[in-house]
Amino acid sequence: MSARNSEEADDLLAAAEERARLSCPSCGSGHVAQVLGDHGGVSYVCTACGHSWS
Repeated sequence: MSARNSEEADDLLAAAEERARLSCPSCGSGHVAQVLGDHGGVSYVCTACGHSWS
């Protein structure tokens, strides 16, 4: 594996780990989507219960 491919794999793994840590503070579900907030910030919404937060 080339150094570039290794770096890309590391980036993908880091992104997957970040998503895995996210869970809904309301119901605890891991089914969370990242969305753009009203003023360009990042917000999250639980696709299981509909709770949203930023």
